[in-house]
Amino acid sequence: QVQPVESGGGLVQTGGSLRLSCAASGRTFSSYSMGWFRQAPGKEREFVAVVSRSGGQTFYADFVKGRFTISRDNARNTVYLQMSSLKPEDTADYYCAASIVHLATRPQEYNYWGQGTQVTVSS
Repeated sequence: QVQPVESGGGLVQTGGSLRLSCAASGRTFSSYSMGWFRQAPGKEREFVAVVSRSGGQTFYADFVKGRFTISRDNARNTVYLQMSSLKPEDTADYYCAASIVHLATRPQEYNYWGQGTQVTVSS
């Protein structure tokens, strides 16, 4: 089991950057693909990015390609989401999650979820 805990959210202006972190407890962190999702008010949770167990493979939603980068440090049990060129439509609660499915993109494929961290992008 792993228990993800997100941090790093906040308020940023359009065009700015933020780095989200997700620290996961448990000895089996490297056994899971780690993903980021987001949920804006009144909208469904949507996939943002995922990184493979080793960190060697990544996959992104089209709307963040070229702007966001996901990475992980298995020695620190931590996954990161570097966000740049932020837009007001990126405003949402961002969630980190762990999946036993390789490069999973659907919420139902994820086994463990964090509580989320809020990102607000002002125009």
